[in-house]
Amino acid sequence: MNQLIESSQVSLPNRLHAQWAIGGLAQGFFGRLGGVSRGRFAGLNLSYLVGDETASVERNWQIARQSMPAGAAIAGLNQVHGAEVRCVGRADCGSRPEGDGLVTATPGIVLTILTADCVPLLMVDANRRVAAALHAGWRGTVAGIAAAGVDAMVALGASPAGIRAALGPSIGPCCFEVDADLAARFTDRCESAAHHVHSGRPGKAFIDLRGVLRGQLVRCGLDSDAIASVGPCTRCAGDCYFSRRAAGGNLTGLQLSYIGFAAGSGS
Repeated sequence: MNQLIESSQVSLPNRLHAQWAIGGLAQGFFGRLGGVSRGRFAGLNLSYLVGDETASVERNWQIARQSMPAGAAIAGLNQVHGAEVRCVGRADCGSRPEGDGLVTATPGIVLTILTADCVPLLMVDANRRVAAALHAGWRGTVAGIAAAGVDAMVALGASPAGIRAALGPSIGPCCFEVDADLAARFTDRCESAAHHVHSGRPGKAFIDLRGVLRGQLVRCGLDSDAIASVGPCTRCAGDCYFSRRAAGGNLTGLQLSYIGFAAGSGS
Protein backbone atom coordinates (compact mmCIF):
# COMPACT_ATOMS: atom_id res chain seq x y z
CA MET A 1 0.00 0.00 0.00
CA ASN A 2 1.06 3.65 -0.30
CA GLN A 3 3.52 4.59 2.42
CA LEU A 4 3.83 8.07 3.96
CA ILE A 5 6.71 8.45 6.39
CA GLU A 6 6.44 11.41 8.73
CA SER A 7 9.45 13.66 9.37
CA SER A 8 9.27 12.79 13.08
CA GLN A 9 10.52 9.29 12.21
CA VAL A 10 13.89 10.42 10.85
CA SER A 11 17.19 10.04 12.69
CA LEU A 12 20.55 11.77 12.22
CA PRO A 13 21.38 12.00 9.39
CA ASN A 14 17.74 11.93 8.38
CA ARG A 15 17.38 9.26 5.73
CA LEU A 16 13.94 8.05 4.72
CA HIS A 17 13.34 5.10 2.44
CA ALA A 18 10.58 3.24 0.68
CA GLN A 19 9.35 0.15 2.51
CA TRP A 20 10.63 -2.34 -0.06
CA ALA A 21 12.00 -5.73 1.01
CA ILE A 22 14.30 -6.31 -1.97
CA GLY A 23 17.52 -8.22 -1.44
CA GLY A 24 20.69 -6.34 -2.33
CA LEU A 25 18.90 -3.04 -2.98
CA ALA A 26 20.07 0.15 -1.29
CA GLN A 27 17.85 3.21 -1.55
CA GLY A 28 16.97 6.28 0.39
CA PHE A 29 16.13 9.96 0.58
CA PHE A 30 18.52 12.08 2.65
CA GLY A 31 17.48 15.34 4.24
CA ARG A 32 19.71 18.17 5.46
CA LEU A 33 20.40 16.95 9.00
CA GLY A 34 23.59 15.28 10.09
CA GLY A 35 26.20 17.02 7.92
CA VAL A 36 28.95 19.56 8.57
CA SER A 37 28.11 22.41 6.17
CA ARG A 38 27.38 25.84 7.61
CA GLY A 39 25.34 28.95 6.92
CA ARG A 40 22.65 28.61 4.28
CA PHE A 41 24.08 25.17 3.43
CA ALA A 42 23.91 24.03 7.05
CA GLY A 43 23.69 20.27 7.34
CA LEU A 44 24.20 17.52 4.81
CA ASN A 45 24.60 19.53 1.60
CA LEU A 46 25.83 17.13 -1.09
CA SER A 47 26.23 19.54 -4.01
CA TYR A 48 29.61 20.99 -4.98
CA LEU A 49 27.93 23.48 -7.29
CA VAL A 50 26.00 25.78 -4.93
CA GLY A 51 28.90 27.68 -3.36
CA ASP A 52 29.49 25.51 -0.29
CA GLU A 53 33.03 24.82 0.97
CA THR A 54 34.54 21.86 -0.88
CA ALA A 55 35.91 20.30 2.29
CA SER A 56 32.45 20.36 3.89
CA VAL A 57 30.81 18.72 0.88
CA GLU A 58 33.50 16.04 0.80
CA ARG A 59 32.89 15.26 4.47
CA ASN A 60 29.16 15.14 3.85
CA TRP A 61 29.74 12.61 1.08
CA GLN A 62 31.76 10.47 3.46
CA ILE A 63 28.77 10.50 5.80
CA ALA A 64 26.29 9.71 3.04
CA ARG A 65 28.33 6.86 1.58
CA GLN A 66 28.09 4.97 4.85
CA SER A 67 24.48 4.19 3.89
CA MET A 68 25.43 2.96 0.41
CA PRO A 69 26.91 -0.39 -0.69
CA ALA A 70 30.65 -0.55 -0.05
CA GLY A 71 32.69 0.09 -3.17
CA ALA A 72 29.71 1.21 -5.23
CA ALA A 73 30.35 3.48 -8.21
CA ILE A 74 28.38 6.72 -7.95
CA ALA A 75 26.45 7.92 -11.00
CA GLY A 76 25.30 11.53 -11.12
CA LEU A 77 24.08 14.17 -13.54
CA ASN A 78 24.29 17.79 -14.47
CA GLN A 79 20.57 18.30 -13.93
CA VAL A 80 18.88 20.66 -16.40
CA HIS A 81 15.13 20.38 -15.61
CA GLY A 82 14.31 18.35 -18.71
CA ALA A 83 13.29 14.80 -19.55
CA GLU A 84 16.57 13.22 -20.71
CA VAL A 85 17.19 9.84 -19.06
CA ARG A 86 20.64 8.26 -19.26
CA CYS A 87 21.39 4.55 -19.17
CA VAL A 88 24.64 4.00 -17.27
CA GLY A 89 27.17 1.25 -16.80
CA ARG A 90 30.22 1.28 -14.56
CA ALA A 91 32.37 3.02 -17.17
CA ASP A 92 29.93 5.96 -17.22
CA CYS A 93 30.16 6.78 -13.52
CA GLY A 94 33.10 9.16 -13.72
CA SER A 95 31.24 11.71 -15.82
CA ARG A 96 28.24 13.95 -15.15
CA PRO A 97 26.29 14.24 -18.42
CA GLU A 98 23.35 16.57 -18.78
CA GLY A 99 20.02 15.01 -18.00
CA ASP A 100 17.47 14.45 -15.27
CA GLY A 101 17.24 10.70 -15.02
CA LEU A 102 19.49 7.67 -14.63
CA VAL A 103 18.74 3.97 -15.17
CA THR A 104 20.91 0.91 -14.81
CA ALA A 105 20.75 -2.86 -14.82
CA THR A 106 24.32 -3.14 -13.53
CA PRO A 107 24.86 -4.06 -9.87
CA GLY A 108 27.47 -2.07 -8.02
CA ILE A 109 26.19 1.29 -9.30
CA VAL A 110 24.35 3.79 -7.12
CA LEU A 111 22.20 6.27 -9.04
CA THR A 112 21.94 9.71 -7.41
CA ILE A 113 19.69 12.75 -7.77
CA LEU A 114 19.98 16.12 -6.00
CA THR A 115 16.92 18.18 -5.06
CA ALA A 116 15.65 20.99 -2.87
CA ASP A 117 11.90 21.28 -3.66
CA CYS A 118 11.71 19.18 -6.84
CA VAL A 119 10.48 15.59 -6.59
CA PRO A 120 13.11 12.84 -6.33
CA LEU A 121 11.62 9.74 -7.93
CA LEU A 122 13.17 6.31 -7.33
CA MET A 123 11.99 3.22 -9.20
CA VAL A 124 12.92 -0.46 -9.27
CA ASP A 125 11.91 -3.70 -10.96
CA ALA A 126 13.04 -6.27 -8.41
CA ASN A 127 12.65 -9.25 -10.76
CA ARG A 128 14.64 -7.70 -13.61
CA ARG A 129 17.08 -5.92 -11.26
CA VAL A 130 16.62 -2.59 -13.02
CA ALA A 131 16.75 0.68 -11.06
CA ALA A 132 16.09 4.32 -11.89
CA ALA A 133 16.46 7.73 -10.24
CA LEU A 134 14.69 10.78 -11.65
CA HIS A 135 14.72 14.51 -10.86
CA ALA A 136 11.21 15.85 -11.47
CA GLY A 137 10.66 19.57 -11.14
CA TRP A 138 7.68 21.23 -12.75
CA ARG A 139 9.50 21.58 -16.07
CA GLY A 140 10.53 17.94 -16.12
CA THR A 141 7.05 16.84 -15.09
CA VAL A 142 5.48 18.76 -17.96
CA ALA A 143 8.17 17.40 -20.31
CA GLY A 144 7.33 13.80 -19.36
CA ILE A 145 10.30 12.73 -17.23
CA ALA A 146 8.22 10.01 -15.52
CA ALA A 147 7.27 8.29 -18.78
CA ALA A 148 10.82 8.68 -20.09
CA GLY A 149 12.11 6.93 -16.97
CA VAL A 150 9.69 4.04 -17.33
CA ASP A 151 10.54 3.70 -21.03
CA ALA A 152 14.26 3.59 -20.23
CA MET A 153 13.68 0.87 -17.65
CA VAL A 154 11.60 -1.15 -20.10
CA ALA A 155 14.43 -0.87 -22.64
CA LEU A 156 16.62 -2.66 -20.07
CA GLY A 157 14.07 -5.46 -19.60
CA ALA A 158 11.79 -4.10 -16.89
CA SER A 159 8.04 -4.56 -16.96
CA PRO A 160 5.79 -1.60 -16.05
CA ALA A 161 3.59 -3.91 -14.02
CA GLY A 162 6.66 -5.01 -12.05
CA ILE A 163 7.98 -1.53 -11.29
CA ARG A 164 7.71 0.00 -7.83
CA ALA A 165 8.15 3.76 -7.41
CA ALA A 166 8.77 6.13 -4.52
CA LEU A 167 8.13 9.88 -4.71
CA GLY A 168 10.40 11.46 -2.13
CA PRO A 169 10.36 14.60 0.02
CA SER A 170 9.45 17.61 -2.12
CA ILE A 171 7.32 20.71 -2.08
CA GLY A 172 3.72 19.79 -1.39
CA PRO A 173 0.37 21.02 -2.69
CA CYS A 174 0.15 23.09 0.47
CA CYS A 175 3.09 25.27 -0.62
CA PHE A 176 3.64 24.94 -4.37
CA GLU A 177 1.78 28.09 -5.39
CA VAL A 178 2.38 29.23 -8.99
CA ASP A 179 0.98 31.74 -11.45
CA ALA A 180 -2.35 30.68 -12.92
CA ASP A 181 -0.88 30.58 -16.44
CA LEU A 182 1.69 27.98 -15.34
CA ALA A 183 -1.08 25.92 -13.77
CA ALA A 184 -2.92 26.13 -17.11
CA ARG A 185 0.15 24.69 -18.84
CA PHE A 186 -0.07 21.71 -16.52
CA THR A 187 -3.71 21.09 -17.25
CA ASP A 188 -3.14 21.53 -21.00
CA ARG A 189 -0.08 19.30 -21.30
CA CYS A 190 -0.46 16.76 -18.48
CA GLU A 191 -3.42 14.42 -18.73
CA SER A 192 -5.51 14.39 -15.51
CA ALA A 193 -3.38 17.20 -14.02
CA ALA A 194 -6.58 19.18 -13.50
CA HIS A 195 -7.32 16.88 -10.55
CA HIS A 196 -4.11 18.10 -8.90
CA VAL A 197 -4.40 21.85 -9.51
CA HIS A 198 -6.38 24.01 -7.08
CA SER A 199 -7.16 27.70 -7.04
CA GLY A 200 -5.14 29.96 -4.76
CA ARG A 201 -5.02 33.72 -4.40
CA PRO A 202 -6.21 35.81 -7.36
CA GLY A 203 -4.05 34.89 -10.35
CA LYS A 204 -2.46 31.97 -8.48
CA ALA A 205 -2.96 28.23 -8.14
CA PHE A 206 -1.53 25.33 -6.14
CA ILE A 207 -0.11 22.23 -7.86
CA ASP A 208 0.37 18.77 -6.36
CA LEU A 209 3.51 17.65 -8.22
CA ARG A 210 3.57 14.21 -6.63
CA GLY A 211 -0.07 13.75 -7.52
CA VAL A 212 0.58 14.64 -11.16
CA LEU A 213 3.57 12.28 -11.31
CA ARG A 214 1.57 9.48 -9.71
CA GLY A 215 -1.07 9.83 -12.42
CA GLN A 216 1.60 9.78 -15.12
CA LEU A 217 3.14 6.61 -13.69
CA VAL A 218 -0.22 4.85 -13.54
CA ARG A 219 -0.81 5.71 -17.19
CA CYS A 220 2.59 4.15 -17.95
CA GLY A 221 1.32 0.86 -16.54
CA LEU A 222 2.42 0.96 -12.89
CA ASP A 223 0.02 -0.32 -10.25
CA SER A 224 -1.23 2.55 -8.09
CA ASP A 225 -0.48 0.54 -4.94
CA ALA A 226 3.15 0.20 -6.09
CA ILE A 227 3.67 3.98 -5.95
CA ALA A 228 4.68 5.34 -2.54
CA SER A 229 4.83 8.91 -1.27
CA VAL A 230 7.75 9.17 1.16
CA GLY A 231 8.29 12.13 3.47
CA PRO A 232 6.87 15.59 4.08
CA CYS A 233 6.66 18.84 2.16
CA THR A 234 10.19 20.25 2.03
CA ARG A 235 9.02 23.81 2.58
CA CYS A 236 6.93 22.90 5.62
CA ALA A 237 9.83 20.84 7.00
CA GLY A 238 12.54 23.36 6.10
CA ASP A 239 14.40 22.57 9.32
CA CYS A 240 14.94 19.00 8.08
CA TYR A 241 15.13 19.56 4.30
CA PHE A 242 16.70 22.08 1.96
CA SER A 243 13.98 24.16 0.32
CA ARG A 244 14.40 27.09 -2.06
CA ARG A 245 10.86 28.21 -1.27
CA ALA A 246 11.55 28.14 2.46
CA ALA A 247 14.70 30.20 1.81
CA GLY A 248 12.72 32.85 -0.05
CA GLY A 249 14.14 31.80 -3.39
CA ASN A 250 17.75 32.14 -2.25
CA LEU A 251 20.37 29.54 -3.09
CA THR A 252 20.53 26.67 -0.59
CA GLY A 253 22.15 23.28 -0.28
CA LEU A 254 20.78 20.20 -2.02
CA GLN A 255 19.84 16.83 -0.55
CA LEU A 256 20.57 13.48 -2.14
CA SER A 257 18.33 10.59 -3.13
CA TYR A 258 19.87 7.33 -4.29
CA ILE A 259 19.16 3.78 -5.44
CA GLY A 260 21.20 0.82 -6.63
CA PHE A 261 21.92 -2.89 -6.24
CA ALA A 262 25.04 -3.99 -4.41
CA ALA A 263 27.74 -5.64 -6.50
CA GLY A 264 27.27 -9.38 -6.59
CA SER A 265 23.55 -9.24 -5.79
CA GLY A 266 21.65 -11.60 -8.03
CA SER A 267 18.07 -12.21 -9.03
